[in-house]
Amino acid sequence: MKKKLLWFLLVCMISLSVSVVCSAEGGSGDQSIVIFTDSVGRQVEVPAAINRVAVSGPLAQIVLFALAPDKLVGIATDWTKEAAQYLDDKYYQLPVLGQLYGGKGEMNLEELLRESPQLVIDVGEPKKTVVEDLDKLQNQTGLPFVHVTATINNMADAFRMLGKLLNMEDEAEELAAYCEEILSKTNSILDAVGENGKVNLLYCLGAEGHNVIAKGSYHAEIMDLLSNNLAVVDDPSAKGTGNEVDMEQVLMWNPDVILFDPDSIYETVKEKEEWQHVKAIQDGKYYEVPFGPYNWMGFPPSAQRFLGMIWMAQLLYPDIANYDLYTEIARYYQLFYHSDLTAEQFEALVANSIPTSQQSE
Repeated sequence: MKKKLLWFLLVCMISLSVSVVCSAEGGSGDQSIVIFTDSVGRQVEVPAAINRVAVSGPLAQIVLFALAPDKLVGIATDWTKEAAQYLDDKYYQLPVLGQLYGGKGEMNLEELLRESPQLVIDVGEPKKTVVEDLDKLQNQTGLPFVHVTATINNMADAFRMLGKLLNMEDEAEELAAYCEEILSKTNSILDAVGENGKVNLLYCLGAEGHNVIAKGSYHAEIMDLLSNNLAVVDDPSAKGTGNEVDMEQVLMWNPDVILFDPDSIYETVKEKEEWQHVKAIQDGKYYEVPFGPYNWMGFPPSAQRFLGMIWMAQLLYPDIANYDLYTEIARYYQLFYHSDLTAEQFEALVANSIPTSQQSE
């Protein structure tokens, strides 16, 4: 009798387990699949419950890490060494899967499939071939690929779209509301500044500082919003390396303020004779863009540009912006990096990035 009872209980347990697995895998029919319309109008079949996500590149990595870090099955690019002090160690164990467009390391489809994501998410500026590219990858892998467009002006909508996709609408709303708040305050600051009051500025990068982020490019969204970006060229580069110009052109533009890329010549520029004739260098109004765990001005141009928006507004228009910079930056790090930024970490981040007068306040 006892043996019969044990067999009966065992059969019941197996039957229950099979039922649960079938339900989780969509065994009950189309109830586990929904249609998601992405930002470029593609209607994609995706699981209703999504717990394993891959990203197409570093822009998506930054956005999805903010919203759903524990759903990531991998990352597109290695974390920088600077990221170690901000991010939980467990995220360093994620495999690097590569990226779809540009950059270093093409996406490894075999490794992608090995990690068994339920879908792959592309975030950022849509490439001209994005529809064909994602359709092709879907056919190759059997995985759904979706694109979510994200610019400075629609970042809040991008988070809300991702929140619906991942069933994380409350978490997404917090990030979306933050983006709307910072953009609204930035626009209010600029209304007070007025178009004629904007600072004449260049963003310089490269080993000699002879590359610029050109007005009108995707990478220049913050510069174009918050300043009079002097770098007007015939063909603005879509790459983060910017447009190469000569020193004569820099002298002709003669900016009031220069922002130098973290890997550029901030430390030595004042010793270089060719730069000593530039007004920003003469006046000591040149700064290094903060970096950690990413460049605050957006290389790659993702959600961290809201950090750049706050910093740049305070740097250029301190009397109007009137930010408590540490409080605001720490708030961002908590929301988007899930990290408690210390005062010491903040001071290190902005050591070369704000005037001495602001550092002492």
